[in-house]
Amino acid sequence: MVSLLRYQPFKGLYLTYEFFSTVFLRIPVWILTSIPRSWRPRARWTIERSVKLKLTRHIITITRTVGPSSETPNHLAITPGLDVNGVWIPPIPELIKDELEVWANIAHVTSIQIPGYWQHKKGSTIEVAAPPMPGEKVVYALHGGGYSALSAHPSDPTAAIARGLLQHVDSVHRVFSCEYRLSSGDGLEAQNPFPAALLDALAGYVYLVKTVGLDPSDIIVEGDSAGGNLALALTRYLVEHQNSGFPSPPGAMILLSAWADLSLQVASPNSSWLDNAKSDYIGLVDEDGLVRSARSFLGPHGLEVADTNPMISPSSANSAMKIHFKGFPRTFIAAGGAEVFYDMLCRLKEKMVSDLGEGDGVRPEDGKVHWHCPPDATHDWIAVPYHEPERTDTLKEIAVWVAAT
Repeated sequence: MVSLLRYQPFKGLYLTYEFFSTVFLRIPVWILTSIPRSWRPRARWTIERSVKLKLTRHIITITRTVGPSSETPNHLAITPGLDVNGVWIPPIPELIKDELEVWANIAHVTSIQIPGYWQHKKGSTIEVAAPPMPGEKVVYALHGGGYSALSAHPSDPTAAIARGLLQHVDSVHRVFSCEYRLSSGDGLEAQNPFPAALLDALAGYVYLVKTVGLDPSDIIVEGDSAGGNLALALTRYLVEHQNSGFPSPPGAMILLSAWADLSLQVASPNSSWLDNAKSDYIGLVDEDGLVRSARSFLGPHGLEVADTNPMISPSSANSAMKIHFKGFPRTFIAAGGAEVFYDMLCRLKEKMVSDLGEGDGVRPEDGKVHWHCPPDATHDWIAVPYHEPERTDTLKEIAVWVAAT
């Protein structure tokens, strides 16, 4: 029955039913049950935020049932649109070597040409892919979506992060996003498994340095959710393979609700994944959620590699995995106190601080890691327009942090 709901007329009938039942039944019930503070996902939340969270979760459930409302842009083409500045990123087959070559051979993937998209500050006169201005910082954005959904395209919901950074960070006049390949399927049948996304992220970084002419120290790598995982993997590879033909590591990194541990242990008893399940729109682990995304992403490598590879689970709780962050750049870590990723982000902070030191965002000499944790924020709140004041407060704090570089 679920498969039929992806096709007309069943899809239309189902969506009509969901619309009326949500507007006239669910929302009134959600409002009534949110009046007592103890019944809200977080006691400090307003009734409005409580209802919007439940509505967001319900919309996600509907989308999983009927599929997306429109075709999502992907790595196969530059999708045009109003004020869309798309470019092609050249492949880098000559740089695929060492363990990256081994992983790529196991997964049967190689470096290919992919799209990238530029977003400019409102009113900017900078030409697309123009050489950098003196003192300019450029954000290299890697979008979230569990490695299996969403897009780098400016029409994607995660593009709200880029727009927020352009609005609030004075020294950032443009953001470049990489349309890395998404994973699908499972096991040996998986499409675009690890390290396909890493190959694409590396190609985008090389493009910024060698084609656009940016100094690596002026690049801020930003990633949200799965994009945060990819940002960590990209930076780690650049740090560990200097003088191997790759550019130097970036000057800074921004991690927003990073999916820093892909192992199944994140759902252990008393974990934030279970404790915060009611206050986050991601919800519980299930076959249609991040476990399935992890299986698609890891493909022929198997889920067990998430317990042994720091490129995949940099905040793993596995004590046998030796993880270091020596040589990493200044890093801004944002974690929501109400999100299911909270525990893994705390571990990431501890591991990074142990090697880099903790700073306050104003005096970089005090340490390289800046921790920002609004207590009632959900996963990836900077991409959620209604999540105020946390969204704007975080963007302003990032602006201060960037200005200190």
